[in-house]
Amino acid sequence: MVRPSQVGIVLLGLGVVGGGVARSLLEKSESFAQRVGVPLVLRKALVRDRLRPRSVSLDPTLITTDPEEALATDSDIVVEVIGGERPAYELIREGLKRGRYVVTANKEVMAKHGPELLAAAGDAGTDILYEASVGGGIPIVSPLKRDLSANDISSLRAIINGTTNYILTRMSREGADFGSALAQAQALGYAEAQPDNDVEGHDAVYKLAILASLAFHTRVQPEDVYREGITRLSPRDFRYAAELGYAIKLLAVARRSEAGVQARVHPALVASEELLARVDGVLNAVQVEGDLTGRVLFQGAGAGALPTTSAVMADVLDAARHIAEGSRPSAWRYTADVTIQPIAEIISRYYIRLEVEDRPGVLAGFARCFGDNGVSIASVIQKESDEQAQTTEIVVMTHASKEAAVQASLAAMEEARAVRQVGNVIRVED
Repeated sequence: MVRPSQVGIVLLGLGVVGGGVARSLLEKSESFAQRVGVPLVLRKALVRDRLRPRSVSLDPTLITTDPEEALATDSDIVVEVIGGERPAYELIREGLKRGRYVVTANKEVMAKHGPELLAAAGDAGTDILYEASVGGGIPIVSPLKRDLSANDISSLRAIINGTTNYILTRMSREGADFGSALAQAQALGYAEAQPDNDVEGHDAVYKLAILASLAFHTRVQPEDVYREGITRLSPRDFRYAAELGYAIKLLAVARRSEAGVQARVHPALVASEELLARVDGVLNAVQVEGDLTGRVLFQGAGAGALPTTSAVMADVLDAARHIAEGSRPSAWRYTADVTIQPIAEIISRYYIRLEVEDRPGVLAGFARCFGDNGVSIASVIQKESDEQAQTTEIVVMTHASKEAAVQASLAAMEEARAVRQVGNVIRVED
């Protein structure tokens, strides 16, 4: 086999992460050549606006606004850092069709089209690498594909959105309401002007779909993942949770059992002594439980230009070594599809904050609604009273109960007018 003299790279996107990748290729070229055995050469960069100011200076002949020109350039690796589903999906698919290795940071594309693209890469004798799609600089995709592959993984629990984790940390530490904490996150550049993708849980859904598919060797689509955002959380929820010995996190949970796979993203109470409860600010963490390793935790910076560039470049170097050595990448295989367990069937403990009328018999009334649906109450704590409205706020903690039974209990309370308002319902993750 003739060893290639160079590994050519085409870069799709020259924004924050793309600029970091280009700068790494230029500034660390000597180091990368020593690690791979041949030089890595940037041969073309695709941009939307050729005249836009950028953080890295490139030879103008390397820049194009034409996707076809970029993909037609003689190269070995296509690095996609455009973001969004389209046109990134079509460009990735075309790169694989032309026999290129593809490195991407695109969580949405991999969550929605990952199995198809992995199959296309296998058919072409190449590979698609996507470490940067989940967890930024935290290595988690590669460990699931390789280091933990001998394990039967039973569960994943993760904090995989830095924006929401920052907001929840501020609400917990400072007693800030959601709006104030969000504004602070936006002022610091952690949250977008339109933050729904983060605060409503969509970003975490994409990432969990990727992780669950890898962990369980099956196909978990974003629409299979139950989702709740953080907008209903109140400062009093954090105060009451702390009194009970818990932190509140936007948790991504995936579990596999004989009943199938459950995948969900929602706020959860996590016991204060757990490691996940102490992952604060913009940090991310992924906790994996395997039959051989037991419980392991990956933690670090989940976003940002430098951590994401680190993950992208690690994949680039991995692909470049395969190309330089002429070795064939190992194909990733999914097992048969499994049943996705509906949220109504999960069993959990629950924190329920209720506003009830401050009069005799009310507690017995809502307790009956729980009992009639088979929900066992662990504790009832009376919190704040409003003498003018003649109401009182109570916090109910349940024993492990089925989701459907809890929701039926709350519906029965509203129908019987035993409750003025359901302030919040938060699952407890033990």
